[in-house]
Amino acid sequence: MITESTIVAIAGLIAVIALLFLTITKFRWHVFLALLVPILLFGLVPGIDRSLFIEAFEQGFGRTVQSIAVVIVLGSVLAEALKHTGGIERITLTMIRAVGPKHMPLALTLSGFVIGIAIFSDIGYVILNPLVHSAALQTGLNMSVMSTGLVGAMQLTHAMVPPTPGPLAAVALVGADIGKVILFGSIATAIGSLAGWGFAMLLGPRLESPPSAEFVGQSFIERGLESELPSAASAFAPILIPLLLIAGQSVAAFSLPEGHIVNVAMLYLGWPVVALGIGILLAYRNTRRDQAAARTGQWVEDALRTSAMIIVVTGLGGSLSQILRQTPAVDAIAQAMASTGLPSIFLPFVLGIVGNIITGSTTVGVITAASIAAPMMATLGLSPEATMLAGAAGSIIIKYVNSSYFWVCTSLSRMPLRSALLSFGGVTLVNGMAAMAVVYAMWVAGWV
Repeated sequence: MITESTIVAIAGLIAVIALLFLTITKFRWHVFLALLVPILLFGLVPGIDRSLFIEAFEQGFGRTVQSIAVVIVLGSVLAEALKHTGGIERITLTMIRAVGPKHMPLALTLSGFVIGIAIFSDIGYVILNPLVHSAALQTGLNMSVMSTGLVGAMQLTHAMVPPTPGPLAAVALVGADIGKVILFGSIATAIGSLAGWGFAMLLGPRLESPPSAEFVGQSFIERGLESELPSAASAFAPILIPLLLIAGQSVAAFSLPEGHIVNVAMLYLGWPVVALGIGILLAYRNTRRDQAAARTGQWVEDALRTSAMIIVVTGLGGSLSQILRQTPAVDAIAQAMASTGLPSIFLPFVLGIVGNIITGSTTVGVITAASIAAPMMATLGLSPEATMLAGAAGSIIIKYVNSSYFWVCTSLSRMPLRSALLSFGGVTLVNGMAAMAVVYAMWVAGWV
């Protein structure tokens, strides 16, 4: 044990969390420094065995990073490819045609559900914003009705369904089965996304949020370049095929003997490194000749730049988890949670909410919840999958003025601040609560 004192352990944990949130919110530190410095200060607390502390820090960091680093980079490369090849607009156009132009808000919500799995939410909204304004002008609906479901759905799957970095990080921190997380996370986010669409249809018409003509004519479709977009199959394949391969590995392992030929094949094809590699190859098939140099150069560099922060922050989360595992704080907090009479699954959910509300970052919320809850899973009777999904559901509640995603969506939608707070803050609350209700139901049923 790093320390035998429960008081020292709990006080140290509280101090780490308090300093993390303080340095991010008040002093605007980068999350890497904001997490690293408090952990290092924890090691200076009297009563800490520093040799064991250093060993736990290095062990936790190394084990976590080795399991996710390459996967996060590959996921980021895939996102870059989808962004540059028009796949995002093709997915949206396909959804519009599937449900009909009269149901544009639903079509955009369903698009957000798919798009958020593969790319960062703010990038997705930047790409689709011109189409959202044009659709609102054509249908006579306001931006609150048209964009709210999209904004919520993208954030929800971005938080809960790999291979986006946040859920990948949480999966590594708690040791969850990524295939199960994809399966059950997709169920929870699908229901949560539809709840967000219902919220938009109910509240949106009551808010002032007129669309703007300044964005009209900027999308591929409005510029008459639809023929340059990939086909629907080519646009969906880079997202869906890796997901099916990864989830298929878990299904095969559960339902078939270990030596079965399908199980043997899926062991490799469903490995996230291979599955995402296949997704990238499929996405690169949609590139144009003038993108040949960028796809093997600039896109990869941009993906590495995006991935670096997530990888090192997740590694620090792994260090914190390993340190906590070797203190009495784990049992003390778990017992305190049990004494409240509340279902234990709400602990990671609340941790995700706190992390997001204070920092404005879904990724920080996901990592915070997973880092702190991971050592307590056995005591709380939680599976890794339930822990990860509950924390992720909490990590989107709620998006408001301290969130960069909130400001991207608010500024591009040209929505008044009051309307944006009610629309985007409201939908992320509804999305997170609905998704958590589904996760709770699956946990009670013994699915996760």
